[in-house]
Amino acid sequence: MKIIVGLGNPGIKYETTRHNVGFIAADLIADDFDLKIDQKGMCCLYHSFFYHGEKIILVKPQTYMNLSGECVGQIARYYKVENEDILVIADDLSLPVGTLRFRAKGSSGGHNGLKSIIAHLQGDDFPRLKIGIGQGNNAVDHVLGHFNEEEWAKVAEMIEKAKEASLLWLKEGDEAVMNGFNVYSKLPKPPKPKKEQAAAEQRETKAQPPLIPLTEEDAGEAQGS
Repeated sequence: MKIIVGLGNPGIKYETTRHNVGFIAADLIADDFDLKIDQKGMCCLYHSFFYHGEKIILVKPQTYMNLSGECVGQIARYYKVENEDILVIADDLSLPVGTLRFRAKGSSGGHNGLKSIIAHLQGDDFPRLKIGIGQGNNAVDHVLGHFNEEEWAKVAEMIEKAKEASLLWLKEGDEAVMNGFNVYSKLPKPPKPKKEQAAAEQRETKAQPPLIPLTEEDAGEAQGS
């Protein structure tokens, strides 16, 4: 048995906030199986199904973000599921918008939902998918705020990737996801400063062999005559 937990805050006013990308990803997984995460119990909404012969439980804690561990801890104990078989999908302030990162274990990174889960599972040895939401001037205002149109286009793509990564995790485990999806956590290198770029171009020019003028015979061959 495995559990996938999408983190977020309950209530209509939080539905499309940055902090709720975990809920959105969980709902997207449910949609793939024509399910609704609508069963109530143990401080959460959940739905179970079978995938490749294994029972899977999709979970959306209803305790508000900071107490997410109360729900996850109860379900883990009730079903006797080990930490490594619980995948948590959450937002991450430290990752730029449009990035996705998988970790097999680790600290909360300052995320209160993860911090609560670590406390209730008594360990940080559970995998998690982090969806980058970028940073704002005020952390609380930022996570409870909404994406603009440009941000949402990038985040929606990463939520889709998070769904794909979750399904791959169910079938093949941590390493397959790490190899297949952490590519989306790598951003292009920033452009070099003008002085550094100019120096690099000058070095490239010096490294090039001198040009030798073409003879009339060579020019004819280059033109295909």
